[in-house]
Amino acid sequence: MKRTTCAKYAAAALAGTTVLAACGTETVGTRTEDVSTIADTSWVPRKVTVDGKDYVLPEKGARRHAHIDFKPGAAEPDVGGGKSGGSVGCNSIGADVDIQGDTVKVSDLARTLIGCPGAVGTFEEKFVGVFDNDLKAELEGPSGARTLTLTSPQNDTITLREQKAPALKGTRWSLGENAYLTLTRNNTVTGSLGCNTFNGRATVKDGTIEFGRLATTRMMCSGPVMKTERELAEILSGKVSYQQERDSLKITGASGQSVTARAE
Repeated sequence: MKRTTCAKYAAAALAGTTVLAACGTETVGTRTEDVSTIADTSWVPRKVTVDGKDYVLPEKGARRHAHIDFKPGAAEPDVGGGKSGGSVGCNSIGADVDIQGDTVKVSDLARTLIGCPGAVGTFEEKFVGVFDNDLKAELEGPSGARTLTLTSPQNDTITLREQKAPALKGTRWSLGENAYLTLTRNNTVTGSLGCNTFNGRATVKDGTIEFGRLATTRMMCSGPVMKTERELAEILSGKVSYQQERDSLKITGASGQSVTARAE
């Protein structure tokens, strides 16, 4: 059975854009997939095909940070780039996006200007060249493991995979250079403050994490590193609040100071 739903979407990743109507369905196998649901998740670009040649996002480094989001929301007029977009492993990318039926219209694309060497730079150039178009969207696969294919008028394609949100527990969350924490299923925490490692109790409940007294090693490092350690130790103390948004985890201590961790 076909369902047609309408939603408002603005688009891509550097600044604002305008609110645009998005309505449509897409048939996947024997069921109907609403293309507007692409805004409900992050997508990892995996491959760009241009003139019949495949360009694959490199496994190391770039894939860890690559994501494309289609976000709803209002935007400021006359501002380059929008709230959807993200990165393919090097520069930040943003654009206005209008979803009409099974068509994703990308315009006003903007990106930062970091020099991207080697295969990552090549992949980004090919991606941007295809992405900045009126693209036909096709969704395949079960929920949580879908593939999104975007096809340009020149029949070049971008293939993206649905990105699963990492579990709060069992994931190594990076807190910065050499600093990380991992919450375990038996209410403990292990990690590093950047120089010294630590472990202790950590109970997760109702949007909070209650840290017990953390046992740490006693190594001495440079002044800036030790300053960062003290700040992290203060945040990871007692009962703190947390907010997880897919692969980011914001932890706010009792003092109001916070740190945002990224899933590794």
